[in-house]
Amino acid sequence: MKAKHLTLFFLIQLFCLVNVTAQPDNPVEYMNMIEKAEEEANQKYLAYISTAAHSGRVKKIERMRQQVLDGIVSSRNKVIGLPIYKSDKTLWQSSIDYLKLLYLVFSEDYAKIVNMEDIAEQSFNEMQAYLLLQEKTSEKLSEANMKRQLATKEFAARNNVQLVDGGTDEFAEKMKKAGDVVEYRNTVYLLFFKCNWQWNELNKAIKTNKVTDIEQARNAVITYAKEGLAVLDTMKNFSGDPSLANACKYALNQFKRMSENDVPKMTDFILKSENFEKVKKSFDSKSQRDRTQQDIDAYNKAVNEMNAAVNTFNSTGKFIGDTQSNIINTYNKADKDFADRHTPYFKK
Repeated sequence: MKAKHLTLFFLIQLFCLVNVTAQPDNPVEYMNMIEKAEEEANQKYLAYISTAAHSGRVKKIERMRQQVLDGIVSSRNKVIGLPIYKSDKTLWQSSIDYLKLLYLVFSEDYAKIVNMEDIAEQSFNEMQAYLLLQEKTSEKLSEANMKRQLATKEFAARNNVQLVDGGTDEFAEKMKKAGDVVEYRNTVYLLFFKCNWQWNELNKAIKTNKVTDIEQARNAVITYAKEGLAVLDTMKNFSGDPSLANACKYALNQFKRMSENDVPKMTDFILKSENFEKVKKSFDSKSQRDRTQQDIDAYNKAVNEMNAAVNTFNSTGKFIGDTQSNIINTYNKADKDFADRHTPYFKK
């Protein structure tokens, strides 16, 4: 399962840009100058968010990350080149600080997230750590963004400028919607990932032929599936769209069904194989003249059971392998379609 959607949550921050009531004085012009200087960074940031949400893995768009960094540097240089307004450097400094932190997030924190993308797929604990890093990075950006907007409001208040929400409302709404989409996808995906990851652990256990390990892994899949289904039952549909939740429910029900009905057939083969080896060893240890009819009947029965179990094992193994592939493909398609329907598009 591609960890595609889980990497974007920390990026979604509302660029609460503002229009100002038209007053013919320098504070208005200065605020617009700061906003204009930040424009390149903001536009490339938003374009990255859109592309990442719709294209999947962030490693595929690493070049865009560099473009975001270049845009941040360009915007920061423009802000640095602006004058200080009447010895009041607070607005100017807030912009510098925000762009500096944004650069650090993309060059350092986000680079770590990109590097963790593949590792996150290897275990549930790694995935949890991966999501936690995203959340911490998101908190860092949120705090910086709030400070930036607070500086704008305080500057406006000191200079008797009335701020009004206006032309940028559409941008703000799109950003909020994008954030809501990512958060919802992440929540559903983690339920899917946990069960799918445990199913892979079950497959590993089957290859060891250790019945105890198989049973532990099988029961864990059933438990995770039930837990996930219970969570999904309490979740509301996203904007009236149940498709992603339904895809996850289908996946969890399939994992649960295979664990309850099909995996025992695999375990049965292992037990019959062990029994056959015991019967064969006992049968071979006796000379032909010492073998009783009971010995012969027991051996023939073990052979027949073994042959039947082999056929069942092979057909069941193919079935659950094909089913898992179908589950993953179905979920990935549902997730992509969901993202395409609900994630807003931003242009450069």
